[in-house]
Amino acid sequence: MDPAQTNQQPQTNQNIKPEKNISDVLIEEGLLTSEQYKRLTEEASARGTTVEQLLLETNIINEEQYYEARAKLTGIPFVSVATLPFSPESLSFIPKNVAERFQVVPFSYDKTKLSISLAMADPLDFEAINFIQQKTGMTVVAYQAIPSEIAEAIKNEYNIGLIGEVKEALKETEQISKVKTFDQESIAKVIKEAPIAKIVSTILEYAIKSRASDVHIEPQEDRVRVRYRIDGILYERLALPKAVQDAVISRIKILSDLKIDERRTPQDGRFNFKYLDQEVDLRVSVLPTTYGEKIVMRLLRKSGGVPTLTELGIRGTAQKELEAAISRPHGIIIVCGPTGSGKTTTLYAVLSRINTTKVNISTLEDPVEYQIPGANQVQINPDVGLTFASGLRAFLRQDPNIILVGEIRDKETTDLAIQAALTGHLVFSTLHTSNASGALPRLIDMGAETFLLASTMTAIVGQRIARKICPDCKISYVPTPEVVLEIKHVLGTLMPQGEIHLYKGNGCESCGQSGYLGRVGIYEVLTVTNQIAKMILERSDANSIEQEAKKEGMITIKEDGYLKALEGTTTIEEVLRVAQD
Repeated sequence: MDPAQTNQQPQTNQNIKPEKNISDVLIEEGLLTSEQYKRLTEEASARGTTVEQLLLETNIINEEQYYEARAKLTGIPFVSVATLPFSPESLSFIPKNVAERFQVVPFSYDKTKLSISLAMADPLDFEAINFIQQKTGMTVVAYQAIPSEIAEAIKNEYNIGLIGEVKEALKETEQISKVKTFDQESIAKVIKEAPIAKIVSTILEYAIKSRASDVHIEPQEDRVRVRYRIDGILYERLALPKAVQDAVISRIKILSDLKIDERRTPQDGRFNFKYLDQEVDLRVSVLPTTYGEKIVMRLLRKSGGVPTLTELGIRGTAQKELEAAISRPHGIIIVCGPTGSGKTTTLYAVLSRINTTKVNISTLEDPVEYQIPGANQVQINPDVGLTFASGLRAFLRQDPNIILVGEIRDKETTDLAIQAALTGHLVFSTLHTSNASGALPRLIDMGAETFLLASTMTAIVGQRIARKICPDCKISYVPTPEVVLEIKHVLGTLMPQGEIHLYKGNGCESCGQSGYLGRVGIYEVLTVTNQIAKMILERSDANSIEQEAKKEGMITIKEDGYLKALEGTTTIEEVLRVAQD
């Protein structure tokens, strides 16, 4: 393509509406009042500056709101650079000194359309657009971004880091990709080549540094997307070119001891990876998709140990009730919640608390995620007939004091768990119900006899995981009257006295601009009292059981979440995200 032909303004700039200004957009959006605008106009006139300049200097609106309004005014799309996945290829087209000179950062490259996407501090800087179009021979697609985020991105992305190291490795793979014919030996050599090994290693190193629990490597039509689950939320952090897809996936399959020539069926494997002083065990799942094999790697940290109940977020009445339940020599304790709500971690914390040389602990798990010193941990294997039910039957002949069954899934496991509790064992398990009160009707639906359930069930824990506010950028604010009313409605007599303050994270380097760092559990502990045991015999529904438990002092998941929001541990939005009925 002739660079001269690309010397044109981006199409997005044709919607400029010069008759309006940023203040008009902010007023329309309800972010600025007419009174505030009038005061700003008077102050700007007195100081010899502009209203726009004052908007940035004051705290009436934040930087993001200002530049989003500017984007709406000009008709140019807005992007948040802090959450963008960067393509290493796009960064290689524009040198760091050019990016710094024009305050731009490239984040995506379209090989088919020969276009490059630019986040710009000033997307109306036609000199910058023309220069980059002539230098790259590509059409520029301009996006409005926040200048401070662009400066931070230039500093981070062009330095050796996730993108930087992958970019260097990709340069080396260009030589490999020119070879068209492979035999068995040469393909194995390509997979083990330093550039591919470096890409995989860098992806894993970033996962450990960013505290990710999972890494998703997902083939798309034109690229390979790499996403990280951090504090329960997936973030897209990297886009690899399609050319390295097979080599990267084969490299991971070799590390996991999987068949690299089998691409039609799902496969599971695992391997260990060490970075500095941290070692992780990676569970690898490979799944054939339309555009190639998708890989998900679950990171299980070997260092750091099992958290205590207090560290998890169980406290007050809930902690007392749970500790009383686990101190009993027999009975059933169930932990409930959806997938990914931290049920297994809670069970490990409980077992670690009661694990001594005086008791025999046996666990039946799918899979065994963490090693508990002194416990006899068994991984189920349905292929050879080792299921939760058959394993539990074998456990009863092993003289256990405490039994952990990973999950109650069917009538046989339910009956065996009840039988174990009746014969003097303390049984722990998990169940997929939305709250604690829903566990009892579910067990009855599975075929549990009500009179046996009423006499063996000790306590049920319901839980969710919410993200914690980042301590480095936490700020307080006064909520709107509507939000205060909602909190009062939920908490009732638990509502603290005085003025209500809530908290949030502004976003900083420590938390990757998300405003959250780490996670905390929100809990409810339902103790099976005489009255609730009677309701089990009467086959009462979940709602009736919950109402009775609340009368007896149970704090619900949502109430616990709101109390933690008032304390500044998490946000109301986060509690509603994970605990809304």
